[in-house]
Amino acid sequence: MTYRLELTEDPEAFLKVADEFLAADPVVSTVVSSVTQRIARDGLEPEHPQWWVTVHDGDEVVGVAMRTAPFVPHPMFVLPMPEDAARAIAAAIVERGEDVTAVNGALPAARVLIEALAEHAGAEVEVHTQMRLHVLGDLVVPPAPPGRLRAATPADAQLCLDWYRVFDDEASEQAGGRHGHGGEHVEPELIDGKIERQEIWLWEDESGEVVHLSGNNPPSFGVARIGPVLTPKPHRRRGYASAAVAEVSRALRDAGAEVCLYTDQANATSNKVYAAIGYVAVVDQANFVLTRS
Repeated sequence: MTYRLELTEDPEAFLKVADEFLAADPVVSTVVSSVTQRIARDGLEPEHPQWWVTVHDGDEVVGVAMRTAPFVPHPMFVLPMPEDAARAIAAAIVERGEDVTAVNGALPAARVLIEALAEHAGAEVEVHTQMRLHVLGDLVVPPAPPGRLRAATPADAQLCLDWYRVFDDEASEQAGGRHGHGGEHVEPELIDGKIERQEIWLWEDESGEVVHLSGNNPPSFGVARIGPVLTPKPHRRRGYASAAVAEVSRALRDAGAEVCLYTDQANATSNKVYAAIGYVAVVDQANFVLTRS
């Protein structure tokens, strides 16, 4: 099979080409569609690699990948596609002379792509994280702990920025893994925009202390994604995450969106919490890195 690839650094051009493909399975494509729409909306010039690629079989798009992550090592994100299509993307990356050392996304496409890159580079492939995408089924609202959920305000911006920046490491530690990529790439402007659009939610306990944060992405092709979800260590196991995610999920669904979220498969606590309020697994994904001896 011979595939034709189209690579672009223009998010709007990519969306025009990939629109039908992304809309066909908007839950699975949630990361690519929401990230790309945000980049197109904000119109910022990045200081890191930023491009999208579509794989075509004749007139049909059969695969999509992107490299937009602002954090080192700037991993690619891959949606489901035929294995030969993933190898074709790897070959194009090698031809470009681009050093891609991490690939996230759908299995088996992400694994096939990075294995092809590893073979060319004489490197090994290591699984960094095994992820799972869930979609909300029948919502079960748990008993609420003391306090209330409220939208973050500009006065909360520094707290939200700090918590966004520690989320990856906190989540990785809770799952028993290595530290994550870190969140130093989260800029104050991103937090300010999310607060303005009411995309960050905080749980206050009965004393008024903020004890939990849940974020969400705006709907893309009718699907909204929740995340990050963070309860700092001193406040865990009190039901804040369950209550907050259930409330945010209900609000998004009431507004007409289908709702999804990701978990680390190694984090038994978060997987149990989300299953209890009605989330069901859709697809397993993985984050891979190349290691060189």
